[in-house]
Amino acid sequence: MQNTRYKTGFTIAELLLALAIASMLLAAVAVAFNASIINYRQNEDVFKAINSARQATFRMISQLRTGYWVDPNPLDVNECSFFTADDENITYEYRSADNKLYLVTNSDGQEYVLCDNVTAMTFTKTPTDDGTDCKSVQISITVTSGNVQQTVSAAAVIRKNLN
Repeated sequence: MQNTRYKTGFTIAELLLALAIASMLLAAVAVAFNASIINYRQNEDVFKAINSARQATFRMISQLRTGYWVDPNPLDVNECSFFTADDENITYEYRSADNKLYLVTNSDGQEYVLCDNVTAMTFTKTPTDDGTDCKSVQISITVTSGNVQQTVSAAAVIRKNLN
């Protein structure tokens, strides 16, 4: 006769049950970790897109504020041409065909990409009383990253035209 009172240890059924519970917990942790990595990458992409739009907007606003003679053509909402404080004739131009914002130096025709993933952009110009220049320019730029869209807006008063 065996004495069961002094038996110690786990049975095979108890070990299998513990292994099954541990496997489910590890699977849940792995799924949560994977979701966290995916979310981090998406947030990083959105940050890069928004940061690029903010930097482009800041550059445009800074140059517009110190510039002079902004083309007052209200029909062309996808571009803004003006002379900078350094007397350089430049144009900011949004092209919907490739979803990019360009800086075009009109003296030599060189083009530089300021912002990618732009899905919409407008330049709203307020003309001076005589209509030959602009008092201010409002800029709205919408960037997309994945399925997230963000809009950055700013306005600049052309200081040379405050009279």
